[in-house]
Amino acid sequence: MRMKTSIALALTLLLGFASAATAADDDAWPTHPVRLIAASGPGGNPDVMGRLLADKFSQAFGKPFIVENVPGAGGIVAANLVAKTQPDGYTLMFSDSGALAINPVLNPNLGYDPIKDFAPITALVTLPTILSTPPDLAAKTLDEFIALAKKQPGKMSFGSAGAGSIHHLTFAIFAERTGIDLLHVPYRGGSAMVNGLLTGEIQAGWSGIPNVIELIASGKLRGLCVSTLQRSPSTPQIATCDELGIKGFNVATMMGLVAPAGTSPKIVARIQAEAAKAMREPAMATRMTQLGMVMEEKGTENYAAFLKEDLARYDQAVKKLNLQTAK
Repeated sequence: MRMKTSIALALTLLLGFASAATAADDDAWPTHPVRLIAASGPGGNPDVMGRLLADKFSQAFGKPFIVENVPGAGGIVAANLVAKTQPDGYTLMFSDSGALAINPVLNPNLGYDPIKDFAPITALVTLPTILSTPPDLAAKTLDEFIALAKKQPGKMSFGSAGAGSIHHLTFAIFAERTGIDLLHVPYRGGSAMVNGLLTGEIQAGWSGIPNVIELIASGKLRGLCVSTLQRSPSTPQIATCDELGIKGFNVATMMGLVAPAGTSPKIVARIQAEAAKAMREPAMATRMTQLGMVMEEKGTENYAAFLKEDLARYDQAVKKLNLQTAK
């Protein structure tokens, strides 16, 4: 009996020492550079956001935060890397709905679980898109575009940044809601798709705002509507689809910051607090507007709930539209 009591006491002490050591490690974090994985190539939205916050984090925590670009397959390559990384707070990822909601429902066999394998830290921005067309298209308004498409089903074409991209899924949902049928032309990236609009290869496409804002202002493209329920601060003159009669239309990708599952909640909370502080700076808000991004205020718990809702939303859309690429 005494032996059992001694063993129990020893285990209790060991667990207490381990908890104290873990708490001390969390307080000391970071003691060396932190990797910020951007799930895109240079110039992509996760890369831009990563570099904006890397400087803020480096100043706040006193250690370098280094952006590492890991492009490929719409964020899948980066997500697989981070999901399998040690959850010690030294690897974080800037990613969006593509890697954390859209691709997992398009292809469930990606090698990672978007909910179980990541610790949400904070949402950062929403990225609306604009339905854009060439100015010589015989449709100057959204209603006229829908009517024109209905007159010639399957003959007009729309472009996307690739099969399964947010641009592809947005148009698929838009087509289903409006009853139109357009030929899908996938490009290798959003810039290539916009070039297709400029050359007349395609008649329409949902594009990220930075790629088309100047082209719309100069008259080289026409912006018909915005994909979110609120107008974008970057293009306040362009109405939303909801305002123009497609009620409740709200499709956009949200970018956020996550860590591998199992990362200390204390470290997560510290990062979330510094991210929120940085995003509230007036200069950051101005920069987000320039980039066509709408700032989000979703802390760790709200972001975690959103990720589950986002996954369910795209799962429903992909199944309804029969877009799933693998079983």
